[in-house]
Amino acid sequence: MDREMLFAARAKGMKRSVIRELLKLTSKPDIISFAGGLPAPETFPVSEIALAANRVLWEEAAKALQYGETEGDARLRKDLAAIMDADGTPADPSNILITVASQQGLDLVGKIFLDPGDTCIVGRPTYLGALQAFRSYQGQAVGVELDDNGMRPDLLTETLKRLEEEGRRPKFIYVIPDFQNPAGVTIPEARRREIIRIAREGGYLIIEDTPYRQLRYTGRDEPTFQSMAPDDVLSLYTFSKILLPGFRLGWAYGPDWIIDKMVMAKQGMDLCTPPFNQAITHYVMATGALEKGLKKTVELYSRRRELMLSCLDNYLLDVPGIKWTKPEGGLFLWLTLPEGMNTDDMFHAAVEEKVAYVPGSAFYPDEDDHRSMRLNFSYASEAQICEGVKRLGILVHKKLKEIQG
Repeated sequence: MDREMLFAARAKGMKRSVIRELLKLTSKPDIISFAGGLPAPETFPVSEIALAANRVLWEEAAKALQYGETEGDARLRKDLAAIMDADGTPADPSNILITVASQQGLDLVGKIFLDPGDTCIVGRPTYLGALQAFRSYQGQAVGVELDDNGMRPDLLTETLKRLEEEGRRPKFIYVIPDFQNPAGVTIPEARRREIIRIAREGGYLIIEDTPYRQLRYTGRDEPTFQSMAPDDVLSLYTFSKILLPGFRLGWAYGPDWIIDKMVMAKQGMDLCTPPFNQAITHYVMATGALEKGLKKTVELYSRRRELMLSCLDNYLLDVPGIKWTKPEGGLFLWLTLPEGMNTDDMFHAAVEEKVAYVPGSAFYPDEDDHRSMRLNFSYASEAQICEGVKRLGILVHKKLKEIQG
């Protein structure tokens, strides 16, 4: 039997997540890993979760352990609408779909919008999980370069015009406006309005992925795309970075004509997001644990961000041509090495030096950037950040000398 013949064409094109595979290599306790996008476990509200879980089991087990509505727990949807309202984004609970984290939201986007061969616009670089989701439906992601202020509108216009002329009209424009993964950059308000103008003039939908928005350490909040163009934007959120990742809870918000299609698509996936996890999260939020926990999380990650930036100055600032972003929030920064260096080739040498990162090529639709790497500052301890950057600095200087002969 030819086993490959059994698979659908979309299955043949699937790839394992580079990050998930790298985490297997970097899971040894003596390796300092800046590779994953992992929240710090000390931020998890363990006692609040335990109390809420007991309350759910004692007071509403029959409902919480049963199947639930595809749209999600009505109480939690009201909670989420309140979060959005407080953030300056007016929200109607009926336009919220609770998902299995934002990754399911991305999969649903691919499922309802992309036919085989369809194109969509993403950043260069962009979130690897989005590339996976879109590829799984045989969509073709086309990248638009970023600068320190996110996706460049001039290049977006050029790319859209070219694709239209080729008969490859994109189905949507995918952006991560706040502390972008992996680059760490934020789109300022003026540029957000320019991107919306371009999208409206061309009749394009914007997919706004905003998992890190509440994790701001410096600067001012920018308005969401959703608040500025509610009829033209679908927004994806997650609890993974602001509460805990293990519950796999997120939500999508957008026009009812999109949410309705997402509900139908989700029913073919899993019927509903686990009601038990939703009920616990509702009660945890009712105690104010989310707001209190976020304050502590922001303080912790802000310190770790500052420390990593300081250590990069100490150990790598003398490398000619090197540069890195200085994110105002989120979990990541983006480091680019001088011409001639290759972070893919360096990766295994880095693991031998007991430090790990994600090569930048993983975040490109065409995998053609080999000079960059993504560094996470949320998970490692302060001592590990200093030692890990030191090890990385030693490796970069060593490889640079090899290139220079």
